[in-house]
Amino acid sequence: MDLKKFIREVPDWPKEGVNFKDITTILENAEAFQFTIEKLIEPFKNEKIDKVAVIDARGFLFGSVIAYKLGVGVSLIRKKGKLPYKTIEEKYEKEYGFDTLTMHEDTVKKDENVLLIDDLLATGGTLEASAKMIERLGGRVVGISVVIDLPFLRGRERLKKYKIISLVEYNEE
Repeated sequence: MDLKKFIREVPDWPKEGVNFKDITTILENAEAFQFTIEKLIEPFKNEKIDKVAVIDARGFLFGSVIAYKLGVGVSLIRKKGKLPYKTIEEKYEKEYGFDTLTMHEDTVKKDENVLLIDDLLATGGTLEASAKMIERLGGRVVGISVVIDLPFLRGRERLKKYKIISLVEYNEE
């Protein structure tokens, strides 16, 4: 299945010059959504996975289903101020500026194998910050699975030590 047919491109959003990749159109199509979930899981089926870590907000949509299919729990990664319990945090630079991500301090246990899920790999800042928090809590990132990769932004370079799976690449700026 060619997933690019199910990804809507929105020019100049959220700011001028950005060609936003909208995955809501994948979610709206049952076949495309099921295909995407299966392909995000496939490379990790033989790995021992204890948790799926999901990044706010679109990562939640894919990662929760993946955790359900794998029979494991979900660890939420959210922007600062969105989680109610004690958290750890990691500041990072993203495409449009700086931000801070948080996780509950008890969401990943020591030696748990964690699959990290998001919709998009751009500069790698969000995924790198997420992986750092998982590791700080004692977990091991067994892989990163994303729907879209934007290689021209060189995000994979920041994440060289991880196995990264992406389903679609866009090579233009």
